Amino acid sequence: MSMTNNYELYKVFYWAAKTGSLTQAAKALYLTQPSVSHAIKQLEERVGLTLFYRNAKGVSLTQEGKILFSYIEQSQILISLAEEKMEALKSLESGELRIGGSDSLFKHYLLPYLEDFHVRYPGIKLHLKHGTTPEVISYLKEGRIDLGVVRMPIVDAQLEVTESTELQDCFVAGERYAELGGQTLTMEELMKYPIILFSRNSRVRMAINELFEKYGHELKPDIEVGSVDLLIEFARRGLGISYVTREFVAKELKEGSLFEVKLDVEIPPSKVGIMVMRNLPISAAATKFIEMVP
Repeated sequence: MSMTNNYELYKVFYWAAKTGSLTQAAKALYLTQPSVSHAIKQLEERVGLTLFYRNAKGVSLTQEGKILFSYIEQSQILISLAEEKMEALKSLESGELRIGGSDSLFKHYLLPYLEDFHVRYPGIKLHLKHGTTPEVISYLKEGRIDLGVVRMPIVDAQLEVTESTELQDCFVAGERYAELGGQTLTMEELMKYPIILFSRNSRVRMAINELFEKYGHELKPDIEVGSVDLLIEFARRGLGISYVTREFVAKELKEGSLFEVKLDVEIPPSKVGIMVMRNLPISAAATKFIEMVP
C-alpha cells in the first residue's frame, strides 16, 4: 500500500501507538509490517521528531509521540463517530426528511405515505414546509427542502419531476343549491352563482382560470380562501359553489353533504409531481420516500 497522504500515515501511527506493536498495527490495517515501519519512518521524517522507542516487546511512545497521540486519538474517535453516523443515515436509522407541499396535498394525499414512512423509519425526523407551488419551488432551489410535492405541469430545467397520481378537480355545492343537482351548467350559468376559489397563486386556481379564459370568460370569485378545508366547509354551509379536488371530498360526496355541480365543459385532470433538483444527489431518506409514493 502506498502511503501518499498524511491521513494514512497518522492512521498507522494511531494503531501502532494503540497496540504498542507494529505487527498488531499491520494486522488491524491489513498491511504488511514493512509497510507500517516505512509509514512511521515517513511520519517521523515529516515532523522531524522521533515518535517511538523500539524495544523487544514492540514500540512505545516518546514524549513527543505521546503529545501527538493525544491529538490523533481525538481525531480517530471523531472519524469513527462520523463513519457510524454515515452508516446510520444509509440504513435510515437516523437523519431527517424535508418535504415541501400544499396543506391539501399533505392532508389528503401524502398523509398515509408519511405515516407509513414514520412507522418504518422512526429515527428519521420529518419536516413539512407548507406553501404554494411557486413557493415550494423556491424552497427546493434554496436548499430548504429535499423534495417538493406539487401539481403539474412544472416546466423548469433545474428540476427533475416524477409524475405520481392523477387528480380530478370539480365544482361542488351544499344543500342550499340542491336545485342544481343532476343539471349540467354552462360556464355562463355557473358564473351567476357565488364562486369560492383557492388563493390566486395556487396551481389549481391558475388551471381553472386558464380553462375559463380559453372559452372567453373571466372567472371572478366571490370568496377567496387559503385552505381546502375552508373550500369544503364554505360549500357545505351554502356560502357558494367551491372548486375542489374530487378525491379530497370523496367522503362528503358519498355522505351527501356535498354534490358535484356538472359543467358542459370537460375539466382536464391534473397530475401530482414529485420534484427534486436535477443533477444533485438526494438523501437516502428522500430516495426511500419517493420509492414509497406511487
